[in-house]
Amino acid sequence: MNERLFDMNGTMRFPTMPVEAIPRMESNHRADQKPPVILVVDDERVIADTLSVILAQNGFAAMTAYNGTSALEIATLVPPQLLISDVMMPGMSGIDLAIAIRDAVPNCEVILFSGRAFTADLLTPARLAGHDSVALTKPVHPTEMLARVSERLALRKEVKVKQTGTQTIPSRDRAECAAG
Repeated sequence: MNERLFDMNGTMRFPTMPVEAIPRMESNHRADQKPPVILVVDDERVIADTLSVILAQNGFAAMTAYNGTSALEIATLVPPQLLISDVMMPGMSGIDLAIAIRDAVPNCEVILFSGRAFTADLLTPARLAGHDSVALTKPVHPTEMLARVSERLALRKEVKVKQTGTQTIPSRDRAECAAG
C-alpha cells in the first residue's frame, strides 16, 4: 500500500484507494477529552476535503479552508492545535499563514506540504521568525500524514507537560514557554 509509482512525466503517484481503505491510526487522546482541532488549508479543494475526511475518521476535529485569509479567520475563532497547509497558494502563502497563525496561536504545531521539492530558502522566513515546522513533499500518503500529525501533536502535549516542570523544554519551545 505504501508503493509509490511514477507517471510518464516522472511525477510520483500513489495507487488510488477509497478513503475507507486507509488504515486508521491508534488514537492517543482520551475519550473524555475533546479531539485535537486540526486546520487543513489547500487551494486544491479535493486535497483539503480528502485530508479533512481522513483526519475526522481518525478522531480529529478537522476544519477546512481553501486559502490563507479564510484559514486565519477560522483560527482566530477556533484556535487549532495543528495547522496543515499547502505552501503554494494564491494570495497568502502557507509559510506566511503558518507565521500568522503561530503569532495568533503560539502553541499551534505546523505541517507544511507542497507539490514542489522543498529547499531551505522556502522555510527561511518561518525559521527566522522562530517557527519550526515539518515540511513534506506532495503527494503524501495518508498513513505518512497521520504519522506526522501524531508526532506534532505529541510535541504539543509534551510542551504542556513540560510547562508544569515535570520534564525539560525542547530548545525550539524554550523562549515561547518562558514568555508564556
